[in-house]
Amino acid sequence: MPAPRELADLPYAEYLEPFDGRLERERLHDTVHVEGVEFEDADAGLARFTECAFSSVGFVGGRYRRARFNDVWLHTVRWVGADLAETDWLDAEIVSGAFAGVEAFGARMRRVTFFNCKFDSVNVRAAALRDVSFVDCLLRDVDLGGATLTNVAFPGSTLDGVRLEKARMEKVDLRDVAGLRITAGHDALRGAVIGSAQLLDLAPALAHVLGIEVRDR
Repeated sequence: MPAPRELADLPYAEYLEPFDGRLERERLHDTVHVEGVEFEDADAGLARFTECAFSSVGFVGGRYRRARFNDVWLHTVRWVGADLAETDWLDAEIVSGAFAGVEAFGARMRRVTFFNCKFDSVNVRAAALRDVSFVDCLLRDVDLGGATLTNVAFPGSTLDGVRLEKARMEKVDLRDVAGLRITAGHDALRGAVIGSAQLLDLAPALAHVLGIEVRDR
């Protein structure tokens, strides 16, 4: 697993221009560096961010529905109560980020890596994740119901109270998680890879889902 990049490591770093401070609906942002600002209740739905960098930025509330983030780098960025539903993420790297009370249902993520990020009460229902990695992250009370996960890994991450009802998995690797507590949707683990020790921990819940009664004489 590669280490997170620094700002200077980005292939477009030398072309970045300072952000002008305005977020608007449907606006195109190309090769800009957003640094040290906080946006409160902004409306940037359908906006596009291409080859952009975000450093120490806060998004509090606000509407970003159907925005597109292509080839972006985010470091120490906080999203609190924001609407990220149906957003599109491609070739993104998020480092030391925080997502709390975020609506991200229907989001599409491809070739996205999260490093040392925290997710708390995030709604990712019906999202599509392909080639996504969560490295040393904490996912607490995250709802992945109805989501599609393809080639997704969680090395070093803790999944605490994750919901998986009707989720679909293919090549999802859970062997290297630091903790795994699923509160609903154990049957959605079909298509995931787990370790033998994890199987023992999950056995009671899996038996319940399959209608198997386990009891000793």
